[in-house]
This record gives sequence, C-alpha cells and structure tokens, in this order.
Amino acid sequence: MSRIGNKAITIPAGVEITVAEGNEVTVKGPKGTLTKKFSPLMQIEMDNGILTVKRPNEEKHTKQLHGTTRALINSMIIGVHTGFEKTLKIVGIGYKATLAGKKLTLNVGYSHPVEFEVPEDVETVCPDATTIKVSGIDKQRVGQFAANIRATKKPEPYGGKGIRYSDEFVRRKEGKTAASKK
Repeated sequence: MSRIGNKAITIPAGVEITVAEGNEVTVKGPKGTLTKKFSPLMQIEMDNGILTVKRPNEEKHTKQLHGTTRALINSMIIGVHTGFEKTLKIVGIGYKATLAGKKLTLNVGYSHPVEFEVPEDVETVCPDATTIKVSGIDKQRVGQFAANIRATKKPEPYGGKGIRYSDEFVRRKEGKTAASKK
C-alpha cells in the first residue's frame, strides 16, 4: 500500500491543472507553467479542486510509479504556487561569490575562479559575498544547480571551510594536535 500515492492533492487557489491525452499534466500558477508527461499506467483524475492518482494493479512497478507520480505532481503545484529556494553559505577566509549577469563566479581556494552559467529557469542572487540564493519553480532544477555549486568545494570536517546549505550541520572533527595533548 502506497501511503503517499493514496493521498489526495488539494489544489490551491490560482493554480490551474490540465491533464491531456497520454497523462501529460500541465500546471499553471502565478509563478509560471510546468508540463510533465507521466506513465500511461497511472490514472490521474481531477474533481472539485482535488487531484487523485490511482494505480490499475498491485504489481511492484506500478506501486513504485504510484507514489512517485503523486509526489512529482505535488511538487509541480507547490513550485508554480510558492516556488522553491535553496540558500548556500560560503565559509572560509577569502572565499566569496560574485554574480555578473548570468555568470556566477566562486573564489573558493583554488588557483582559479570557478564559473557557473546560471540556467534560464533558475534565478540566482548573491545578497552578500558569502551567501548564494537559488530559486525557481522546478524543484529538480533548483536542487541540481544548488548541488553543483556545493560540489565545487564541499565543507570539510576539520576547519569547516567550504560551501554548505544554510540549514546543513557539518560535524567537526579533532585535528592531530588535539589528539596528542591527551
């Protein structure tokens, strides 16, 4: 039994959903429009502002698709209604980020600056030199771009330097000198 797949989705005011032939779902909202094609095995039904996803049988594959389809549609609805945002913090002496047009430049301890081309559907803002805010309507695109930025210099456990999510906890370790003083 898929607990997530069986949950009904309540559609917020201002969001319009159309299910076309072949399970192509289009979600329009105040922030934009998203379209995604889902498996023809799933039955996506709308009535009175409530969307439900049903599966035709109890096979393992259709059970997996059931929960995934419902979660993806829910993310599309949240994205066009409120949007998604990831905030990254840069920790380290001399580490900084600058944004010039659609080019994000990171100086994070390498001999060269690392540059990223900001995708069209993702909005990136640098309120200060050590903070990067990535936002957009597509959860996957926002998360992937933020993960690519973080992968440039992951936070290390000894000095704590690197790029981390604002809500991420980095577990710190003792260095060699701390162990020898015992």
